[in-house]
Amino acid sequence: MRLSATELVCVRGNREVFAGLDFYVCAGEMLVVRGPNGSGKTSLLRMMAGLLRPAAGRIELAGGDGERTLAEQAHYLGHQDALKSALSGAENLTFWARYLGSGAIPPEDALRATGLEGLADLPAAYLSAGQRRRLSVARLLAARRPIWLLDEPTSALDTAAQARLAELMRGHLTGGGLIVAATHGPLGLEAARELTLR
Repeated sequence: MRLSATELVCVRGNREVFAGLDFYVCAGEMLVVRGPNGSGKTSLLRMMAGLLRPAAGRIELAGGDGERTLAEQAHYLGHQDALKSALSGAENLTFWARYLGSGAIPPEDALRATGLEGLADLPAAYLSAGQRRRLSVARLLAARRPIWLLDEPTSALDTAAQARLAELMRGHLTGGGLIVAATHGPLGLEAARELTLR
């Protein structure tokens, strides 16, 4: 599997954010996108997730499921956690697993992997920002998708949760997954390739 961009252009509000962007990342690899605020990191991830249309250029996925679009093969973990506040943690994961397809592990195991097993029955509205972020990370496990698009994934996570996330990302890469992550800080993974936006 190979995800690539060629001559990609992003325009937001009549302002060219970036132009002529080329990159690729293959299965088992992680691409870390860095750059100052406003350089287009989130916009780039949203383009790959099918939420924003490029002004020019193209994004292509080779070697994936030919019956599905790139967006249908990717998880997008954005700034806002995609959770239903009235549903419990377990109910949120069950919803996503049913909606997006079967997961690598059952929802209860995804909660355990992110350290939330004791809060499975608590409505998401009562979770702290860090707990909500961990529940969003658990969704990556409960609904299997080969491509993870992560926007500031360590936001609101304490040191232990960051280490746990790094371990989950390593496991995803070892299993042949692919990760593109936009971040200002370290993610705890060695040998990740970098793309810097200006």
